[in-house]
Amino acid sequence: MGCTSNNATPPCPAVAPGAEGIDPRRVAERLALEHGNGGMDPRVAEIVPGFDAPFFQAGLAGYSDAAMRIIARRHGCPCCVTEALLDRTLLAGGRGFAKADLGELHNNVPGGAEDTPLVGQLMGSDPTEMAIAALKMAEQGRRRDREYRRLAYDGNLSPGKHLRLPGGEQLGPLDPGADPAPTSMPRCPDASMPSSSSLVAASGSDDSTPSFAAIDVNLACPVKKISRKARGGHWLAEPDGAIAILEAVREAVPEGIACTLKIRRSFDDTPEMIDAFWRITDAAYSMGYAWATIHARTVEQKYVGPSRWDLLRGIVARLRADDPRRIVFGSGDIWTVSDIFRMVEFTGVSGASVARGCIGNPWIFRQARDLLAGREPARPSVAEQRAVLESHFELALAVNASCRKPEVYTGRVMRKFGIRFAEHHPRGEEVRLRFTRVASLEDWRAVLDEYYQTDAADRV
Repeated sequence: MGCTSNNATPPCPAVAPGAEGIDPRRVAERLALEHGNGGMDPRVAEIVPGFDAPFFQAGLAGYSDAAMRIIARRHGCPCCVTEALLDRTLLAGGRGFAKADLGELHNNVPGGAEDTPLVGQLMGSDPTEMAIAALKMAEQGRRRDREYRRLAYDGNLSPGKHLRLPGGEQLGPLDPGADPAPTSMPRCPDASMPSSSSLVAASGSDDSTPSFAAIDVNLACPVKKISRKARGGHWLAEPDGAIAILEAVREAVPEGIACTLKIRRSFDDTPEMIDAFWRITDAAYSMGYAWATIHARTVEQKYVGPSRWDLLRGIVARLRADDPRRIVFGSGDIWTVSDIFRMVEFTGVSGASVARGCIGNPWIFRQARDLLAGREPARPSVAEQRAVLESHFELALAVNASCRKPEVYTGRVMRKFGIRFAEHHPRGEEVRLRFTRVASLEDWRAVLDEYYQTDAADRV
């Protein structure tokens, strides 16, 4: 769940003394015996039906659109998270999203019946904007866009004034003849909201499209253009502001929809910032947040250097000591299926958030299911890789159908996936270079015809 950065350390093990001796097969066997074949704490599945295994696909800026999520689900991923959506662009009704500094709207709405359960991740800087954006996500846009904006900006965006969006675009003034805004923030009466909405329409889905299963507040993203605008990980240095946002969102979202938290283990390693982390997490659990996903790096660390599972283990122990019922997920340096189960065992988390480790590698989820079922996890054959590469491009074309020149756009976007998929091929470097030159569906198919013609039984 969260942002990515070009300034990132290549895959390396987390700091976890002794974890290398943990047998992931034994961990998977224990989880299956304790919780059933899925291996997930049953309380999680009660909160988000279908979330039945101790891992999920994180939100990855620029990657985790509906196409990537559906491919992951087809390989056993029980739950996915959107990339972080900016509150202000969501409130703008979609206009300005192409110019926003985080994910485009059409990439992050629920992608139909196959894309469920889906957690919507939200990021922002103002409690009221965050609250109303969360309300809009939960309602799937049941009200008109201007009604949400009036709820968010009454008294702050008076008739005749403009709303400036991320990227500098300005939305026109409020309609002075519109109905006055309510004097207080509404709570939705229930979680059974109609799914036909401006958000669903933007995705091209029909009325059967599900809503978000939970709303995740991002207090973790370390990217400078986010933190300098008082979003994401910035709030770990300002706990009062973070708590105000968490309160506003929980108050606005219907009780039947869970609120969750993505957070880093601290802004930095100073005692003051560590205390701020405890204030924020304790407040979140106290006000009813279902769980926290804790990234084992600091905000200051960004994605450089190994994550600290040893410190995450202490955090989990303290959170559970305060209240044994607290559900905690872990994030950071999940590169292989073994890492999923080693993190669970070493740190005590209920499950692992799989982020960069699942880009071009949906098989990590199938392999995790294999371990939970007592099977030997299998690497993908070249034929299996081809089938996924074909499906992923087709799904991405559907996601990007509303774009100008969708095939060209999709070809450009899919290069970064092809580069990561190439790591599984026996001629990986050759394949990677070919994928860097893809510009169309024809180019994509040419790479597959050249490098992915092999017997399905041949394992890489």
